[in-house]
Amino acid sequence: MAEPVVELRGVTKDYGDKVIARVLHGVDLTVGSGELVALVGPSGSGKSTLLNIMGLLDRPTRGRVRVGGVDTAELDDAAVSDLRGRALGFVFQFHHLLPAFTALENVLLPLYAATGVREPAMDARARELLAEVGLSGFERNLATELSGGQQQRVAVARALVRAPRLVLADEPTGNLDTQTADQVFDMLRRLNDRQGTALVVVTHDPRLAGRCERVVELVDGRVVRDGRP
Repeated sequence: MAEPVVELRGVTKDYGDKVIARVLHGVDLTVGSGELVALVGPSGSGKSTLLNIMGLLDRPTRGRVRVGGVDTAELDDAAVSDLRGRALGFVFQFHHLLPAFTALENVLLPLYAATGVREPAMDARARELLAEVGLSGFERNLATELSGGQQQRVAVARALVRAPRLVLADEPTGNLDTQTADQVFDMLRRLNDRQGTALVVVTHDPRLAGRCERVVELVDGRVVRDGRP
């Protein structure tokens, strides 16, 4: 396997105080640099919980999570937030763009949040990514002036603007029609190939999962299959 980007060892996640609901049961999972992985399974199997833990949006009840070789159990919340911003990008089913901002401004947000300033190099990076996702010429369009597929492309560009080693995508095509979903997925594959960014995609679409190089299936909080589609 390529150099690990994220490693989970014995990850368990419980919710509740008096009544404990165990969502993940000792999950072991490693994603290497440049991999394209589909995470599949029935509703309620723990996919989104697992993705949140991989993305450092939540901490496991037990087990270890390493991102870029860093053991996150040793980090405080501020250090976890910093590592998440540097190493990870996120694309969700609902793109969460700011409607009053242009496409360019939405892509710039992670850079601006990290530095507190806006510099020409940042604009150049954002324009480059918008061109990469097929939105050259749409930089000044407000988010509300874009189609659903275009908005999702802006969300992908935003996820990549800080050059993360891993992008986590939770049903990124689930709110799109079949043709637009295929276009967005094709774009994700091209970016994965060109930039070498590892990509983990949660999907219920077996067609899309079958086009990934690796499929991880989760059932009742346990990995039951991990291999080629």
